[in-house]
Amino acid sequence: MAAQGVSTQSKKSRGLKLTDILVTIVIAVVFGIIYKIWEPMYDVIKPIGTNAEQTVYGMWFIAGTFAYLVIRKPGVAILAEVAAASVEAMLGSSWGISTLWYGLLQGLGAEIFFLLFLYRERSASLGVVSMASLGAAAGSLVLDFGYGYIESLSAWNYTLLIGLRALGSIVIAGFISYYLAKAIELTGVTNALRPASKEDFDALNRA
Repeated sequence: MAAQGVSTQSKKSRGLKLTDILVTIVIAVVFGIIYKIWEPMYDVIKPIGTNAEQTVYGMWFIAGTFAYLVIRKPGVAILAEVAAASVEAMLGSSWGISTLWYGLLQGLGAEIFFLLFLYRERSASLGVVSMASLGAAAGSLVLDFGYGYIESLSAWNYTLLIGLRALGSIVIAGFISYYLAKAIELTGVTNALRPASKEDFDALNRA
């Protein structure tokens, strides 16, 4: 009976509540502003070397991974990335309206990996979050190719671009996002946003 109650609660808690949506939007607004502020970094790093600017690209994927780590529910990564991209666009993004498409595909790319792990506890691990950051990077590359930004690159140049963007994504949207969320968890703020998991109930039953 107790196990059934846990299962029922788990199913009910999977859907996004108004609180979840509002918190996700707040996170997205903060990162949308950061995205806009971060734009000059692309040109600052560029002269360092071929495709060096790709190492800072991961910042544009962090809203999705961070929001998921805070809320841990389906759809959060997509919602956060689209909302953050919308804020950036409204602030005058250098990429114009295409920013919204990037937000959608980047959020979808990250969301796929959280889905693969069924949004369970393991989906919030550093490894999965890093994979989600690579999914977001893949989404951005699809649009880059579609818009013709990188289709004319040579094979070695294309490989370097992908490698450096992947590295930047893992560092910023993976590691930094993960440890930032962990730091916030230590304050206890996220306790009110996430219901107790089955593991939590099992721990109580063993006590």
